[in-house]
Amino acid sequence: MTVETFDVALPHGITLSCRAVGAPDAGLPRVLLLHGFPEAAFAWDGVMHRLAGRAHCVAPNLRGFERSSAPPGVEAYRARHLVADLEALIGALGGPVDLLVAHDWGGAVAWNLAAQKPALMRRLLILNSPHPACFLRELRANAAQQQASAYMHFFCRPDAEALLAAQGHARLWPFFERMGGAAWLTPALRAQYEAVWSMGLTGGLNYYRASPLRPPTRECGDTLRSIELPDESVTVRVPTTVMWGLEDHALLPALLDGLERWVPELDLIRVPGASHWIVHERPELVAQQVARLLGP
Repeated sequence: MTVETFDVALPHGITLSCRAVGAPDAGLPRVLLLHGFPEAAFAWDGVMHRLAGRAHCVAPNLRGFERSSAPPGVEAYRARHLVADLEALIGALGGPVDLLVAHDWGGAVAWNLAAQKPALMRRLLILNSPHPACFLRELRANAAQQQASAYMHFFCRPDAEALLAAQGHARLWPFFERMGGAAWLTPALRAQYEAVWSMGLTGGLNYYRASPLRPPTRECGDTLRSIELPDESVTVRVPTTVMWGLEDHALLPALLDGLERWVPELDLIRVPGASHWIVHERPELVAQQVARLLGP
């Protein structure tokens, strides 16, 4: 089935470029899929194709990615603006979705949206994206997670764009290749990534720059201590499934410990042999979980 592409102009001046599979007027369940960095909406194509005829799937490019609006300044990428984008997008697409599926930075936005606006979704499926309270805890106290997340400081450097773009984005490919060899990274997919990265990396990097959740350093060691996440602000009461590739080198399995404190209706699925890039590695498994959550 062909992927449809279209733009959605939101009331607050942001436009999101989107990809979709399935007829929106066929009475099918509605699924919204959110990508992370250094990806784009096309990362969901393999999953969406497997759901053709079963659901109407829409994968937006988040602000700052691909052809979506990329406002200047780090402030524009703080959580409240990203949540506002999704709230407006869901409204523009016809109202609450049956399932919100999210990975990596898309998951970070989805956790916030689900906590603040639970009526916008019936169910939530998170793939290798830590709940903010668990991430804060591990960044404060777990030396292994601090080391695993140290790359975030590189992404916050003012020259990160230039360094990552140099020599055909040579510094970006290892983020895929270090985890399982990236056998899924076909020449066609490489070309898609290269095309998207060539549109600019600043928007995606600004997600890291705007977030206070990063490993402590000597210069800003007290920053994490000052962050407060009251339970009522981060508790997700939407029925939630978390699928986690256990070979994720950047987000360690300890991030799953105690998750039920903030997600009372939790179904946790650990996936041995899968890495952070589970969407590419196991699209059939992800699509099966989406179909299961949508019900008969």
